[in-house]
Amino acid sequence: GRGWEPIADLPRPAVAAPSPAPVIGNRHFYVIGGDDGEKAGYEPLSEHPGFPREILGYHTVTDTWTEAGKTPFDSMVTVPAVTWDERIVLPGGEVRPGVRTTEVWTAERRPLEPRFGFANFAALSLYLLALIGMGVYFSRFQTGTGEFFLAGRTIPWWAAGISVFGTQLSAITFMAIPAQVYAADWTYFLAQVAIVLVAPVVVFCYLPFYRRVELTTIYEYLERRFNLAARLFGNAAFCLLHFGRMGIVLFLPAIVLTTVTGIDLQAAILVMGGLATLYTVLGGIRAVIWTDVIQVVVLTGGALLSLIIITVHIPGGVGGIIETGQADDKFRTFNWTWDATVAGVWVVLLGNFLSNLTPYTADQTVAQRYLTTRDEREAGRSIWTNAVLTIPNALVFFFLGTALYVFYKHNPGMMEPGLPGDAVFPLFISQALPAGIAGIVVAGLFAASMSSLDSSMNSVAASLTVEYRRMRGSAPEQHYFRTARVLTLLLGVFGTVAALIIATLDLEALWEAYMQMIGLFGGSLAGLFALGVFSTRANGLGAMIGAVVSVAAVYVAQAHTPLHFFLYGAVGVLTTVVVGYFASLPFGAPPASERPTNFWSMLRDNKKA
Repeated sequence: GRGWEPIADLPRPAVAAPSPAPVIGNRHFYVIGGDDGEKAGYEPLSEHPGFPREILGYHTVTDTWTEAGKTPFDSMVTVPAVTWDERIVLPGGEVRPGVRTTEVWTAERRPLEPRFGFANFAALSLYLLALIGMGVYFSRFQTGTGEFFLAGRTIPWWAAGISVFGTQLSAITFMAIPAQVYAADWTYFLAQVAIVLVAPVVVFCYLPFYRRVELTTIYEYLERRFNLAARLFGNAAFCLLHFGRMGIVLFLPAIVLTTVTGIDLQAAILVMGGLATLYTVLGGIRAVIWTDVIQVVVLTGGALLSLIIITVHIPGGVGGIIETGQADDKFRTFNWTWDATVAGVWVVLLGNFLSNLTPYTADQTVAQRYLTTRDEREAGRSIWTNAVLTIPNALVFFFLGTALYVFYKHNPGMMEPGLPGDAVFPLFISQALPAGIAGIVVAGLFAASMSSLDSSMNSVAASLTVEYRRMRGSAPEQHYFRTARVLTLLLGVFGTVAALIIATLDLEALWEAYMQMIGLFGGSLAGLFALGVFSTRANGLGAMIGAVVSVAAVYVAQAHTPLHFFLYGAVGVLTTVVVGYFASLPFGAPPASERPTNFWSMLRDNKKA
């Protein structure tokens, strides 16, 4: 779409070489042999020694060539290289001028040989045992659902803020940000800025409603503001999202981690799912939050250590990274265009600002952290803590992506062909970090996957338990506490089994489609909360009409428009708000005496006070 541009020159001529042969993956292709011209005019032809056997590998991201070994046969020319059954096939060809062979050769990618070692496995094991210890320790605090879901509202603001940050920093994100920057540039950095812009909106507009009304889940607010149908819609959308998410957050990181460590895929899933379920059932939200804190420290420390090691191995250090990155346009951040189909500045900022309303205002896994602090002031501090952490950590991870690009540009032979795109950082960890340290960082990646799972388990269990309490009515607190733990256990088993099924039956595409489908509800859910907080005219029937129309609008945007995916959330939020507001008008607003409190009335009350 951008036209043609030259790539790096071949390190030697390769006349009549077999056509470039791609391998599994989309980052490498190979030129096998070819006439380098050194024997041009060789006499007598009958004694021609043949063509060079060197295989040249080209890496499409770093635009570099490297020698990738030699053929174990007489090099062939004037023959196509074709792919078949995940292999490269050379069906005959000239082995010397005028002499063709009947031999057919095939080649396949040699699997990556993991370099994890005993010290790393020991560090990984100790880290995971420490997580179990935390679950056992925090189990002594568990006395009821108020403790299990809200930690008795005694979590320090800074720990809650780090936990919010850790919940959003999943293992997928931890690997995906450096990988995306490594392959492209800094255009998505503005998405992190949008998170900071959301913080004051949450603190001043949403948080007062979540804290001043005694809530266990934020979806109870929807019933008080609108009706029971809105509450049930919010709960159902949230639970569906996380039912699908639990399997994915275990499976996708496990693929990469097993590739670079050699740990069996099913074993990795079972370990992560089993341990996360164990410490969450034992320790509740306390265990979830404090393991998040440790995970953030380990992952951020691992990223910083990786940066230090890269700068040591790059000529010129930090200056060398910046110089190469600037020369190859890897620091491009601002794409000034009004085109809604590409990641321009306004698309990234507006799209991510509105999309981030979903996790920060309408997702129980994040909002539940606001509710675990002592009061509204400390809850606000936790949100600001998350915002303050976002930019410096984003700078670390984005610069790490550029540093990885420069590192592998200088060392193209170390890049393994056929690895998933998100594996570049774990690959570097396994190749370059000291023994033991690499184990701790990989353990942090395991913990990040487990953190995403434990957050979903505890929060979904909270939503289901609250709904069960509403339907069941009066019962001893211990009954609901046991229900909460059983639900948490069942959810952990469900997430682990779902990940194992995806791994066994290769259902990645199906699950991606499922996640896209339930993603239709994110914007409508955030729009419902926005209607409740900012409008007094919106009523329950109109709000539900807006939510349903929003789901349809997002589906049309996804399936039938070239709109950039950053804007899908914006379509959902804005459609719910606009349609919900105008659909409410024919049904009239409630009398002023019965009108629910909203943001504007809260401002008036504060002014009077």
